[in-house]
Amino acid sequence: MHDHDDAANLKPATRLIRSGRNPELTGPFVNPPVVHASTVLFEDVAAMRPGGQRYVYGRRGTPTSEALEDALADLEGAAGVVLCPSGLSAVATALMSVLSAGDHLLVADNVYGPGRHAATGVLARFGVEATFFDPMDLDALPGLFTERTRAVYVESPGSLTFEMTDIPHVVAIAHARGAKVVADNTWATPLLYRPLDAGVDLAVVAGTKYLAGHSDVMIGTVAANAETWAALHATHEELGLCVGPDDIYLTLRGLRTMAVRLPRHEETALKLARHLEARPEVERVLYPALPEDPGHALWRRDMSGASGLFGVVMRGWSAARTTAFLNALRLFGLGYSWGGFESLAIPAGLQRSVMAPPPPAALIRLHAGLEDAEDLIADLDQAFTVAAATV
Repeated sequence: MHDHDDAANLKPATRLIRSGRNPELTGPFVNPPVVHASTVLFEDVAAMRPGGQRYVYGRRGTPTSEALEDALADLEGAAGVVLCPSGLSAVATALMSVLSAGDHLLVADNVYGPGRHAATGVLARFGVEATFFDPMDLDALPGLFTERTRAVYVESPGSLTFEMTDIPHVVAIAHARGAKVVADNTWATPLLYRPLDAGVDLAVVAGTKYLAGHSDVMIGTVAANAETWAALHATHEELGLCVGPDDIYLTLRGLRTMAVRLPRHEETALKLARHLEARPEVERVLYPALPEDPGHALWRRDMSGASGLFGVVMRGWSAARTTAFLNALRLFGLGYSWGGFESLAIPAGLQRSVMAPPPPAALIRLHAGLEDAEDLIADLDQAFTVAAATV
């Protein structure tokens, strides 16, 4: 930000363009330099002492990383942001920063699958116990806390099944019992929802998706409030995490257009969702932006828009019919991740411990890309024709 900008009065789309462009970092250039660095040289021994120099080692910050961190901290309303090599790395780093051996973690049953594995895998091996809870039944949540519960991990909307969780309610329950709240905000991005404003302590985003936006970068971010920033920064440093400067630059570049891309993703997703709802093969569409979705009221209350990712439950379909449908798609690529410019589809492999999910054989996840919506609808329709011939 330029010193004369009054950032507090700028709209989010404007802040996406202005933030992270400190002239001390960028000089006269619009974009920051892409600094490839490991060793940093010091003028003398005094400069090598703590606080003696702004940059000390490539892993610990460059003008490139500082530009993205500053831009994201402004967008998130955060005390600070760290950059991680992937979204999963960001989830694990956030959780490790608020948990120690012997602690108890409460995990919403619909969080990102690899995040579940981190909670029950490496964290369990280091003495953290995880308990899954139904985020749609928050009346039962207080009874799951123990004297060792130190954190609650949520994602809204939920991964694959897109349930909206009342995050301020979770925050109130957790904070009253001395626990921190970690929220995965990848679906909405901090442009559409700022979890820290709702009292969340650590907000995670898989920047691989919409922040970078072009399916060519792996990056994760964690934004912290003032209370958790020091512990997050220390954990990130102690784990030796860093992101390459080219990926940081591409993420910052993608960030500049996110306010233009996201509305198009939402517009196309709504067209596809409404078309699919009208198809006799579809039992229901899982998308909080739809007025009939059970989470629509929470979505309208908390978020300023929707992204392009949603689920479709086919009516009584077998795994073979779902496979035939997916294989017949021509414009929807079959690929993991999402948030890029292209449309994608996957069969949804559900992992649930306490919730009752839709039949996994009949559940498909779609990402609405930036193609023309009518072309995407025609592609879906021809795939339905192919699937109809499969038992």
